[in-house]
Amino acid sequence: QVHLVESGGGSVQAGGPLSLSCATSGYTNGRFCMAWFRQAPGKEREGVATIRYDSKTTYADSVKGRFTISQDNAKKTLYLQMNSLKPEDTAMYYCAADSYRCGLSPFNFDYWGQGTQVTVSS
Repeated sequence: QVHLVESGGGSVQAGGPLSLSCATSGYTNGRFCMAWFRQAPGKEREGVATIRYDSKTTYADSVKGRFTISQDNAKKTLYLQMNSLKPEDTAMYYCAADSYRCGLSPFNFDYWGQGTQVTVSS
């Protein structure tokens, strides 16, 4: 059973940084894809960034140059470093994983964490 637990959310002023973590367990397939998604109230869940087993990354245009996704395989932890945060980055952030599929669509992922709230004030 795959288990994902996010942490690190909180409130921050616009322009500031914030780092999210996602602790994973139960994942045995080496060819995985991990991702961060976010969902603001009244909006659809959108992909933020993905990272594959071979460390290849993709980013949504809205976060390119500001966010960095990374993983520590030894610690089985996924990270999202967010810099130059904007009020429009305010959302619930979710960690996701899948054994075969990848990409910024939420339909590509079978496993999800419970989410961590990020609030950016102007």
